[in-house]
Amino acid sequence: MALGRGLVEPFLEENRAVMSLRQTEKILAAPEALSLETRTAFRRTASELLDQLPEGTGRLVIDLSGTRTVDSAGLGALMLIQRKAAERRQIVCLRGANEELRFLLVLTKLDDLFELEGRSA
Repeated sequence: MALGRGLVEPFLEENRAVMSLRQTEKILAAPEALSLETRTAFRRTASELLDQLPEGTGRLVIDLSGTRTVDSAGLGALMLIQRKAAERRQIVCLRGANEELRFLLVLTKLDDLFELEGRSA
């Protein structure tokens, strides 16, 4: 799929399409349940996307608008993704997190580690 001379880069992993309109940004759609069962594949995909971004300027947007539940393993996966991004001087943005997840991020003080964008962003 091409848009504007091939600026959109599709990335497929278990039926989750990831597209980027900018070379310094990748978007990853999180699974409906970010949990023990899905964390490994999700983290691997995020890691591959971070590796594709330029070190020092890259931004990974994790779209949580379709995510209904996040357990402790899912939070752990987000933390490990953030750690890798920080080592590469990249940014991780959580987009579209529901109120429950936002509350959980604040409660665990993880909200300081991520950029947060609203559900409509």
